[in-house]
Amino acid sequence: MSSSLSLVGVRYSVVFLVIVAGLCLWLLLSPAPLAAQDPTEVPEDASEEVASTEDAEDGEFFDGTDLEPTDTDGSSEEVAEQNTRPHGVPEDSYRRERLPTGAVFSDFVVGPGRISLELEPGQSRTVELVVSNRMGDGRVFSFEMEDMTGSETGEQAVILLGDQIGPYTLRDFISVPYERFYLEHGYRARIPVTVSLPADAEPGGRYGSLLTSIVSNPVEMGQQAGAQSGSAIISRTGTLFFITTPGEIDRESELIGFDTKNGQRFFLQGPIAFNLVTENTGTVHTSPYGRITVRNILGEQIWVRNIDPWFVMPRSLRTREIAWEPEFLFGRYTATAEINRSYDDIIDIKTISFWVIPWKLVGAVFVGLFFFFLLLRFFFSRFELKRKG
Repeated sequence: MSSSLSLVGVRYSVVFLVIVAGLCLWLLLSPAPLAAQDPTEVPEDASEEVASTEDAEDGEFFDGTDLEPTDTDGSSEEVAEQNTRPHGVPEDSYRRERLPTGAVFSDFVVGPGRISLELEPGQSRTVELVVSNRMGDGRVFSFEMEDMTGSETGEQAVILLGDQIGPYTLRDFISVPYERFYLEHGYRARIPVTVSLPADAEPGGRYGSLLTSIVSNPVEMGQQAGAQSGSAIISRTGTLFFITTPGEIDRESELIGFDTKNGQRFFLQGPIAFNLVTENTGTVHTSPYGRITVRNILGEQIWVRNIDPWFVMPRSLRTREIAWEPEFLFGRYTATAEINRSYDDIIDIKTISFWVIPWKLVGAVFVGLFFFFLLLRFFFSRFELKRKG
C-alpha cells in the first residue's frame, strides 16, 4: 500500500513539474505588449518650422557635380509665365516643371539637403536647388541666408545664427536671382544658386544655410484648432552649404566618447542605444565614419553596424546615436566602436561592456525554482522512501 501511494505521488509530482515548466516557457517566449499609440495625436505647438539641419547628412547630398533637369516618368513639362502670381511678387525666370503626381501632402520639399564645394579664393560656382510645392495651392516662396556654427554640447548638428555673423561666415557670398517667387501646387522650380568667394578668402571652411520659407494663409490658419484668427505661420527648411578653401588647413577630430545612452550598464531587454561623441578642434568640418561591433561573453560576433559619414562642424562637439534592436539578449556583452576620422586614415577605437538580464526570464526562473522547492518539500513531507529488501 505504501509503495502504491509513493508511485501515485511521484506521478502527480511529474505532471505538476511539467505544468510548471510549460508555464515558465510561456512566460519566457510570450511577446511584450506594445504601448498603444493614438494615431490622431498631434503636437501641441501650432507653430511650424521645418529644419533639415539635424539629419541633412543622411539625406540628399550634392558634391559639386552639375545637376541636369530630370524627367521622372516623362510627365514633366515646362510651364509658361503663371498668370495667377499674386500682386507684389516680381516676375522670375526660374525653370518650372510639373511633378509626376499632383497629390497633396500639405508640405514643400527642397533638395538637396546639403551641398559641399571646394573653391579657390576669387572663384565662383553655380549649383542648382529644386523646390517642390505639395501644399495643395499656390504659394509664395522666399529665400534667406544665415550663418551657422556647431554645438558646444554636441546635442545639435548645427546652430543657425539668424542675423548674427558666424565665425565661418558665408551669408554674404551666396546669392539667388530672385529672393521671392510664386509656385503653383504640383510644380517644382529649379533655382540657380551662386557661391562666390572673395579674392582674399583664407584657407579653411565657410558654413551657412540657405533657408526656403513660406507664409501660410492667415485665413486658413485661423480655421485650425488652437490657432488665432489672422495669425500667420512661417514654415521653412534649410539647405546646408559646406565650402572649403584649400591651403594650410587644420584638420583635427577625435572620438572622445563611446558609451550606451546615459551610461547604462544593466538592461532588462533591448533596444540598446549607443552614443558616439566626436570633437572637432580644427578649422574645417570632418566626416567621420566607421562601425560598431558587439560580441557576447564567448567572444562571438553577434552584431555589426556600418556607420555612414556624418559631419562635425569645426570647434564643436557632435553626438551620434546608433540603436541596436535585437530579438533576445542574455548575459554580458562587449561593444567596440572603430571610427575613421576621415583624414590620414586615423582610426579611433573604444570598447565598453554591459549586461542584459531579461525580466521575463528572471521571473520565470524564480517562479520555477519556488514551485520546485515547494514540490520537494511537499513530497518529502508526505512520502517516505524505503530501500527494498
